Amino acid sequence: MAAAPEPGKPGKGKPFKLLGILDVENIPCARDSVLYGSLGSVVAGLGHFLLTSRIRRSCDVGVGGFILVTLGCWFHCRYNYAKLRIQERLAREGIKNKILYESTHLDPARKQTNGGSSGN
Repeated sequence: MAAAPEPGKPGKGKPFKLLGILDVENIPCARDSVLYGSLGSVVAGLGHFLLTSRIRRSCDVGVGGFILVTLGCWFHCRYNYAKLRIQERLAREGIKNKILYESTHLDPARKQTNGGSSGN
């Protein structure tokens, strides 16, 4: 039997939360950061174990690798996300101003042919 959907969201189950606090489905960049962080922890821990054969230290390196890669991917992705949001806002304002001022005397794209310039 399938689980009954929530009343507010048709067809959606409970959102997946990492450690009960991080909703990786709705927070931008969370999913990719956690996935890259887990891959980074495996690579760092396994690489350290293959080089040194020290189990406990390799686990510590794996945890450190997870934290570093997750935070690095998180900040990089959030920076790009914020930059994209700013560009979208500027484009939206530009389109709004273009529609608002089109065919008026305030239109900056309209050429001023009336007075103000001296002729030869």
